[in-house]
Amino acid sequence: MKEFFLSWLILSVAVWLTAAVLPGIRVRGFWGAVVAAAVFGVLSWLIGWLLFVLIGIATLGLGFLLAFLTRWVVYALLLQATAGLTDRLRVQSFGWALGGALMMSAIGTGAEYLLRHLAV
Repeated sequence: MKEFFLSWLILSVAVWLTAAVLPGIRVRGFWGAVVAAAVFGVLSWLIGWLLFVLIGIATLGLGFLLAFLTRWVVYALLLQATAGLTDRLRVQSFGWALGGALMMSAIGTGAEYLLRHLAV
């Protein structure tokens, strides 16, 4: 359970920092980022895998070979869906969603890496 809340916190910080850096993404304060991270996480859990598979099939397997690109596009789609479902997050365009997804992934990956190596 501790890992769940830690992952949520990391995603919240990633959303908040991304909105602070990218002008095409806006979030209503840190608590808005917490809510947006919760919605994003639920969407990712519910339909993220389905979008990944559908894109992989639609690209005749190329999406599976280039899984990192497919995941990037899926996260951008989920970021836009999150913005559509909550009034606490705004994303101006799909281009900003791609940039936001890339930045959120980098922040999340870096934070989890640091936490794993600091906890040892």
